[in-house]
Amino acid sequence: MRQSLIVFIKNFRNFLWRTFHKDNPKLPYILIVIVAFIVVVGGLNLFIELTETLKENMLVKYDRQITDFFIAHRSPPLTQYFIFMTNVGDFYGYLVVLILALIVSWVFFKNWRYIAQTVLVLLLASISNTMLKRFIDRARPGIEHLVSVETLSYPSGHAMSAMAFYGFLIYLFYRFKMKSWLKYSIILLLCLVILSIGISRIYLGVHFPSDIAGGYIAGLIWVFFCILIFNLVEVFRRDPEA
Repeated sequence: MRQSLIVFIKNFRNFLWRTFHKDNPKLPYILIVIVAFIVVVGGLNLFIELTETLKENMLVKYDRQITDFFIAHRSPPLTQYFIFMTNVGDFYGYLVVLILALIVSWVFFKNWRYIAQTVLVLLLASISNTMLKRFIDRARPGIEHLVSVETLSYPSGHAMSAMAFYGFLIYLFYRFKMKSWLKYSIILLLCLVILSIGISRIYLGVHFPSDIAGGYIAGLIWVFFCILIFNLVEVFRRDPEA
């Protein structure tokens, strides 16, 4: 199996090399489109599989065990931290980050395109999350909630929006030309933010772990779908002779 995969990768690489010469400005966008398409299709299948198994005993068992673990480790400092992180994954948290991103974009890039793209990804994730919650109609965990909630449970809106918003920022920072130590420090911080927002919802008692997993998967699908679309647009904008 491993040898077959290696052979496939080599053949695919040779095909790309023959089709797109190395100095073709479209090549990076074509490669990103291919990878993004694969992730979107795989992510959709995974999300559907998870959604179909929500009521199975095995998933219920894991939900309960993981939730019990986090609740058993509740403490005042952790509660303050996770309440803060859950607020980072809410409207005002995104507003603050967007304002900071606007300032950075104006000072360093003189380009609003990245901000517009990030906002679009967040809006798509938020709107689709509301639709998915109503369609799947899963109730919240019947345990003590440390924060107030009003909507349904699956998939987690906080997890989905965090993955979409901060996940797309990770993609942008990965593409930016900047010092490696700074780039990867920011990416690591954003990964920590995404993880903390998801865990905070379990710790605060307002979501099942499977809600978080579903939210992460759905958010990631939107990230790669938008990457796919944005790079397809870029391919058609590029002049092969440039």
